[in-house]
Amino acid sequence: MEQQQLDHQLVRELHTRFGKRLSEQRRSGVIAATMTLDDERQYAHSVIADVMREYLEEAMAQGRELPTREEEERLVRAVHAAQYSAGPLQPLLDNPDVENINIQGGRVFVKYTGGKKEEVPPLVGSSAELVQLVEQLAVYAGVNSRSWSQTDPLLDIRMPGGERLAAIHPTMTGDRQPALSIRRSSLGKVFLHELQANGTVTEEAAQFLRAAVKARKNIVVAGATDAGKTTLLRALANEIPPEERIITIERSLELGLDEYEDLHPDILVLEERLANTEGEGAISQGKLLERSLRHDADRVIVGEVLGGEAIQMLKAMSQGTDGSLSTLHANSSEEVFNRIATYALEAAERLPIEATHMLMASALHFVVFIKKVRDPFTGEKRRRIASIREVNGFDGGRVSSSEVFKLGPGGQLMAAAPISCLDDLAEFDYIPGEVWV
Repeated sequence: MEQQQLDHQLVRELHTRFGKRLSEQRRSGVIAATMTLDDERQYAHSVIADVMREYLEEAMAQGRELPTREEEERLVRAVHAAQYSAGPLQPLLDNPDVENINIQGGRVFVKYTGGKKEEVPPLVGSSAELVQLVEQLAVYAGVNSRSWSQTDPLLDIRMPGGERLAAIHPTMTGDRQPALSIRRSSLGKVFLHELQANGTVTEEAAQFLRAAVKARKNIVVAGATDAGKTTLLRALANEIPPEERIITIERSLELGLDEYEDLHPDILVLEERLANTEGEGAISQGKLLERSLRHDADRVIVGEVLGGEAIQMLKAMSQGTDGSLSTLHANSSEEVFNRIATYALEAAERLPIEATHMLMASALHFVVFIKKVRDPFTGEKRRRIASIREVNGFDGGRVSSSEVFKLGPGGQLMAAAPISCLDDLAEFDYIPGEVWV
């Protein structure tokens, strides 16, 4: 059975039978109340096999066409996935080459590593099934304060595999069909040497960034959507010594640094809380940033700055948590300063632009800009660090900065200006290996 021929109605029927069988076995005590979810997942394979065998016997008795062995296996996997993972999405999520999945109603577009994009067959039989799938994923992800309905049509969740799902309720779309976008991180436990190996960063820049993190420099990683900001942030964070206490603050959990106790044994993960359906109970990133200063953080990591929390981030960076990291959407390293100043106008403090620039000059040390560039040989788009800018101070009402690394004529990142804090970096084994151009 080819992927496009998967019988969604049959999957639903088998899944319904399987669910009833599980309920019966729970009531009878066959499935103990003390059984863990992982144990139940393993046990479920035998239950699904029984359900499938009964279905085949019925189909044979009625003279219906029987599925092939390969088709049986795919049906069994689909039923198991519908109960314990991402249902019909799971085959795409299991493909390591898939980066993004965009779904609107029955149309499914997949973007692969390297930039290739294609439309694949529908994953479900109707929009109603897609709505049901999202609701199931929200429950599975433990989302209880973020309903998804006509009154609260926007949903952001972190899926079991770490993927980030954003969903728009059909009441908000022009064609009245649900819209989903799923972003996945290509690397979880990632290090600078791995990004160096795949060409994201040069050896010289990797040595510089490693030293900058260890020297407790405050760094903002900037870039466009899907440029690789989060992956680079993870790699930088994994250079933080394990004895330091880290607090991460995110709108939607994505960094996953707490999953690696060997790297970050002392870490507190905080997630913004949206308001409930009555408009109450919201706790913003800015509020969490304020609270982080009371929890003995050596470093604060903000997943992404998107608004007024920029002020709290800068205050945290300048009030004893040097070595902090964050990401921000921007189209160049230089644009970051104007972007933060604009965000600051949204904050309760409503700082004037000049005051914000003064705060940036005292809080920030480096801005790292990453983007996708087209490989001239393969034509594929690859993530590359394109600029590293050092903050030098405050001059004429604005941040003064210099681009210490930039893309050269051949498209390679190269040293471009002297680094003013070179003595700090030298303590952590960074000695410039390139001549400034």
